[in-house]
Amino acid sequence: MTTISDLITPALVTTDLAATDTRTAIDELAQLFEADGRVTDRTAYVETVWAREQETGGTGMESGIAIPHGKSGAVARPGLAFGRSRHGLDFGAEDGTPADLIFLIAATEGDDDLHVRVLSRIARRLIHESFRMALREADSPASVVEIIEQEVEL
Repeated sequence: MTTISDLITPALVTTDLAATDTRTAIDELAQLFEADGRVTDRTAYVETVWAREQETGGTGMESGIAIPHGKSGAVARPGLAFGRSRHGLDFGAEDGTPADLIFLIAATEGDDDLHVRVLSRIARRLIHESFRMALREADSPASVVEIIEQEVEL
Protein backbone atom coordinates (compact mmCIF):
# COMPACT_ATOMS: atom_id res chain seq x y z
CA MET A 1 0.00 0.00 0.00
CA THR A 2 1.36 3.40 -1.00
CA THR A 3 1.70 5.94 1.80
CA ILE A 4 2.03 9.71 1.61
CA SER A 5 5.68 9.29 2.65
CA ASP A 6 6.26 7.22 -0.51
CA LEU A 7 5.05 10.11 -2.63
CA ILE A 8 6.66 13.23 -1.17
CA THR A 9 10.13 13.96 0.16
CA PRO A 10 11.94 17.25 0.82
CA ALA A 11 13.50 16.90 -2.65
CA LEU A 12 10.00 17.33 -4.11
CA VAL A 13 9.26 20.59 -2.28
CA THR A 14 10.09 24.19 -3.05
CA THR A 15 9.01 26.93 -0.70
CA ASP A 16 9.87 29.65 -3.20
CA LEU A 17 8.53 28.96 -6.69
CA ALA A 18 10.17 31.23 -9.24
CA ALA A 19 7.37 30.75 -11.80
CA THR A 20 5.18 33.70 -12.70
CA ASP A 21 2.59 31.71 -14.70
CA THR A 22 0.83 28.38 -14.30
CA ARG A 23 2.55 26.45 -17.07
CA THR A 24 5.99 27.46 -15.83
CA ALA A 25 4.98 26.47 -12.28
CA ILE A 26 3.94 23.02 -13.49
CA ASP A 27 7.25 22.67 -15.32
CA GLU A 28 9.24 23.89 -12.32
CA LEU A 29 7.60 21.28 -10.07
CA ALA A 30 7.96 18.62 -12.76
CA GLN A 31 11.71 19.32 -12.75
CA LEU A 32 11.72 18.09 -9.15
CA PHE A 33 10.08 14.84 -10.29
CA GLU A 34 12.63 14.51 -13.07
CA ALA A 35 15.59 15.09 -10.74
CA ASP A 36 14.17 12.47 -8.35
CA GLY A 37 13.80 9.89 -11.15
CA ARG A 38 10.01 9.85 -10.94
CA VAL A 39 9.48 11.33 -14.43
CA THR A 40 11.49 10.11 -17.41
CA ASP A 41 10.22 12.64 -19.97
CA ARG A 42 9.41 15.95 -18.31
CA THR A 43 8.15 17.58 -21.49
CA ALA A 44 5.64 14.79 -22.15
CA TYR A 45 4.47 14.83 -18.54
CA VAL A 46 4.07 18.63 -18.48
CA GLU A 47 2.11 18.45 -21.76
CA THR A 48 -0.26 15.91 -20.18
CA VAL A 49 -0.83 18.08 -17.10
CA TRP A 50 -1.17 21.25 -19.18
CA ALA A 51 -3.70 19.64 -21.55
CA ARG A 52 -5.77 18.65 -18.53
CA GLU A 53 -5.57 22.20 -17.13
CA GLN A 54 -6.81 23.58 -20.46
CA GLU A 55 -9.57 20.99 -20.75
CA THR A 56 -10.94 21.55 -17.24
CA GLY A 57 -10.46 25.29 -17.00
CA GLY A 58 -7.83 24.85 -14.30
CA THR A 59 -7.35 23.03 -11.02
CA GLY A 60 -7.45 26.10 -8.81
CA MET A 61 -9.61 25.95 -5.71
CA GLU A 62 -10.62 28.68 -3.30
CA SER A 63 -8.31 29.65 -0.45
CA GLY A 64 -5.24 29.89 -2.71
CA ILE A 65 -4.88 26.21 -3.62
CA ALA A 66 -4.19 24.42 -6.92
CA ILE A 67 -3.77 20.70 -7.47
CA PRO A 68 -2.71 20.08 -11.07
CA HIS A 69 -2.21 16.43 -11.89
CA GLY A 70 -1.56 14.03 -14.69
CA LYS A 71 -1.41 10.34 -15.46
CA SER A 72 1.31 9.66 -18.02
CA GLY A 73 3.59 7.01 -19.46
CA ALA A 74 6.40 9.48 -18.69
CA VAL A 75 5.88 8.83 -14.97
CA ALA A 76 8.16 6.06 -13.72
CA ARG A 77 7.07 6.33 -10.09
CA PRO A 78 4.13 8.23 -8.63
CA GLY A 79 4.87 11.39 -6.72
CA LEU A 80 3.56 14.50 -5.04
CA ALA A 81 5.44 17.76 -5.45
CA PHE A 82 4.65 20.94 -3.56
CA GLY A 83 5.46 24.53 -4.38
CA ARG A 84 4.70 27.75 -2.58
CA SER A 85 4.42 30.93 -4.62
CA ARG A 86 4.99 34.39 -3.14
CA HIS A 87 2.88 36.04 -5.83
CA GLY A 88 0.08 33.54 -6.37
CA LEU A 89 -0.76 32.13 -9.78
CA ASP A 90 -4.01 31.96 -11.74
CA PHE A 91 -5.01 28.30 -11.82
CA GLY A 92 -8.63 29.18 -12.65
CA ALA A 93 -10.21 29.12 -9.19
CA GLU A 94 -13.92 29.92 -9.34
CA ASP A 95 -13.51 32.67 -6.74
CA GLY A 96 -10.59 34.17 -8.69
CA THR A 97 -8.13 33.66 -5.85
CA PRO A 98 -4.55 33.16 -7.06
CA ALA A 99 -2.98 29.92 -5.86
CA ASP A 100 0.03 30.17 -3.59
CA LEU A 101 -0.08 26.52 -2.43
CA ILE A 102 0.43 24.25 -5.42
CA PHE A 103 0.45 20.46 -5.28
CA LEU A 104 1.47 18.58 -8.43
CA ILE A 105 0.50 14.91 -8.61
CA ALA A 106 2.26 12.51 -10.97
CA ALA A 107 0.61 9.13 -11.58
CA THR A 108 1.73 6.23 -13.71
CA GLU A 109 -0.47 5.26 -16.61
CA GLY A 110 -1.38 1.90 -15.08
CA ASP A 111 -2.39 3.43 -11.77
CA ASP A 112 -6.17 3.44 -11.68
CA ASP A 113 -6.99 5.47 -8.62
CA LEU A 114 -3.90 6.59 -6.70
CA HIS A 115 -3.96 10.16 -8.05
CA VAL A 116 -7.69 10.43 -7.31
CA ARG A 117 -7.12 9.20 -3.73
CA VAL A 118 -4.22 11.62 -3.23
CA LEU A 119 -6.23 14.49 -4.72
CA SER A 120 -9.28 13.84 -2.56
CA ARG A 121 -7.33 13.33 0.66
CA ILE A 122 -5.29 16.50 0.17
CA ALA A 123 -8.37 18.53 -0.78
CA ARG A 124 -10.22 17.22 2.27
CA ARG A 125 -7.43 18.44 4.58
CA LEU A 126 -6.96 21.76 2.78
CA ILE A 127 -10.41 22.95 3.82
CA HIS A 128 -8.88 23.42 7.27
CA GLU A 129 -7.31 26.85 7.71
CA SER A 130 -4.78 25.45 10.20
CA PHE A 131 -3.33 23.12 7.54
CA ARG A 132 -3.09 25.90 4.95
CA MET A 133 -1.48 28.27 7.47
CA ALA A 134 1.05 25.66 8.53
CA LEU A 135 2.05 25.15 4.88
CA ARG A 136 2.31 28.90 4.34
CA GLU A 137 4.48 29.33 7.42
CA ALA A 138 6.73 26.27 7.00
CA ASP A 139 10.35 27.39 6.86
CA SER A 140 11.86 24.46 4.96
CA PRO A 141 11.00 21.61 2.58
CA ALA A 142 11.47 19.15 5.45
CA SER A 143 8.89 21.09 7.51
CA VAL A 144 6.42 21.02 4.62
CA VAL A 145 6.82 17.24 4.29
CA GLU A 146 6.37 16.77 8.02
CA ILE A 147 3.15 18.81 7.98
CA ILE A 148 1.77 16.88 5.00
CA GLU A 149 2.69 13.53 6.57
CA GLN A 150 0.88 14.53 9.78
CA GLU A 151 -2.24 15.73 7.97
CA VAL A 152 -2.71 13.47 4.96
CA GLU A 153 -3.28 9.75 5.19
CA LEU A 154 -3.85 7.60 2.15
